[in-house]
Amino acid sequence: MQKTLKKVIFFGTEDFSLTALQGLVEAGYNVVAVITKPDSKRGRKQILTPPSVKVYAESHNIPVWQPAKLSDIEDDIEALGDVAGVLVSYGKIIPSSIINLFNPGIINVHPSLLPIYRGPSPIESAILNGDQQTGVTIMKLEARMDAGPIYSQIIQPLTGSETKPELYQTLAKLGTKQLLNDLPAIFDESLKPSPQDEANATYCNLLTKDDSLLHPDQLIADDAERRVRAFLGYPKTKIQINGKEIIITKTHVSLESKTPIDIKCQDGAYLSIDELIAPSGHKMDARAFLNGYAAD
Repeated sequence: MQKTLKKVIFFGTEDFSLTALQGLVEAGYNVVAVITKPDSKRGRKQILTPPSVKVYAESHNIPVWQPAKLSDIEDDIEALGDVAGVLVSYGKIIPSSIINLFNPGIINVHPSLLPIYRGPSPIESAILNGDQQTGVTIMKLEARMDAGPIYSQIIQPLTGSETKPELYQTLAKLGTKQLLNDLPAIFDESLKPSPQDEANATYCNLLTKDDSLLHPDQLIADDAERRVRAFLGYPKTKIQINGKEIIITKTHVSLESKTPIDIKCQDGAYLSIDELIAPSGHKMDARAFLNGYAAD
């Protein structure tokens, strides 16, 4: 496919970013560089692993920059001349000195209906709070976190059964489709962004490994069930059962205990465990866990 004349630098690090980068390349956009965070250690063996966008970019002969500080590549960006930016889950605040190098700026794909859930965990927050809908916002980046003016939004209804990985995939596809729909009008400036309503802004926090510990005495069962779905993958949901730490991966709410490992919550209802990861690392149902890890 013939590439468009407009040069684009892509910012992204998370797996959520990859769908958008693939979409830009497949649509013929002239992606001249990918900026991503440095390789990081992952998994139990802490193997140094490149971001998926780096692997994809290198396979398509796109230069990859992994600066510790964005100021280190200001000259490289300026050397490219007239260039636009697209940012999807990069993981760092972009300073104005970098934003101002781009024309018409940096276009950001954010997985929430801004100004709701500004911050690093909007998808998890939508599940945790039992929202009936979420969506994707295409916005013009500002140095303040997720505060830039909005080009467009698209709504995604929620069923109340989504897991974090499922919703990530859904919104990545939805956001990429909307981005590709909007970019021509953004580039020719026929689509103008509108300011966000600051009075309705809400914020979400960065999740850490400490968030993985489940405290059922502090949660009603419905909230605990949503937590399992929201934290699937990372930071996970962990608890001690029969003296063994397990990772809970699938549950439902029950008014009575069905198995010895069902968890009583603050409201007296139970978090019934359908699936878990045992200390061995194997995924199994409650019965298999009881058979293999009976209390000493």
